Amino acid sequence: MLSAFKLKWGIDQWVAFLKDKEIPILPRTKAVISTLSTQDANAREPMGVRELLSIIYADPYLSLKLLRRAEQNRSRRLGQETTTALAAMLQTGFDDLIALAAASPTTDDTLQGCNDCEFRAVIAASIARAWARQRADISPDEVTLAALLSESGELLLWHFAPELPQMVEAELSSGRAFRAVKAEQQAVGFTFKQMTLALVQAWDLPNIVALLIKGTDTPRANIARLAVDTARHIISDPRHPAIPADLINISSIIPGAAFTKLIAPLPLADDYKAVVLEAVTENTASTPTKDLW
Repeated sequence: MLSAFKLKWGIDQWVAFLKDKEIPILPRTKAVISTLSTQDANAREPMGVRELLSIIYADPYLSLKLLRRAEQNRSRRLGQETTTALAAMLQTGFDDLIALAAASPTTDDTLQGCNDCEFRAVIAASIARAWARQRADISPDEVTLAALLSESGELLLWHFAPELPQMVEAELSSGRAFRAVKAEQQAVGFTFKQMTLALVQAWDLPNIVALLIKGTDTPRANIARLAVDTARHIISDPRHPAIPADLINISSIIPGAAFTKLIAPLPLADDYKAVVLEAVTENTASTPTKDLW
């Protein structure tokens, strides 16, 4: 239970409070890695980098924990910045990953809001990766990691101060705010994205990660931002009426991609994908040069 004093904290106080806290991991992640640790070397050998990465990409807490660890080690070695989950994993190593998971606290998976936030981050990362590849991005993994870490501020609040995001949920459900950003500002005095960016700065994470999470100024950053927005819409409502607009917006950044390819990574029902494609087709009918199919 938060004290009345902490409930009045601003973003600077929360950043100072959170920046040195031990980052948890998801209970299912800990269970999976614990199972791996009990297997002998021969049983683990078939598991390759891709399989390990899938575990990291499914847990935004773990990805953040590994990135911070890799960057802290890099600062002592003055090596190259860590900007992808793969680099963070390779710098950690399998044995250290097992030890790290074993020593990590776990999140409370009974909090639906926390689960939704985590799902948003994972879905956003998957969408961002697919869209970045369609744009032939120089490093789709950087865009993927940025999308995965985009909800870090809110995720940490769900673990260490769940009352704050719960206040935001109450603001939305009451009708006093209709958009998450407005509800956050009204309920706690800052947005969760501001919290994420402030923490990224406090942790001294690579500048490219901060720029991509910020989500403006470059096509790569806009891909990450639009992936996060689309994931938010999907988690809110798998038939969200804003999804056609999301698809049109991303098509302006990846103009050579067909709408069928842009919608493919979205976890939507096939019948609603057809509805979305029909809507964007009608909307772009005045632009015959667009490759719809």
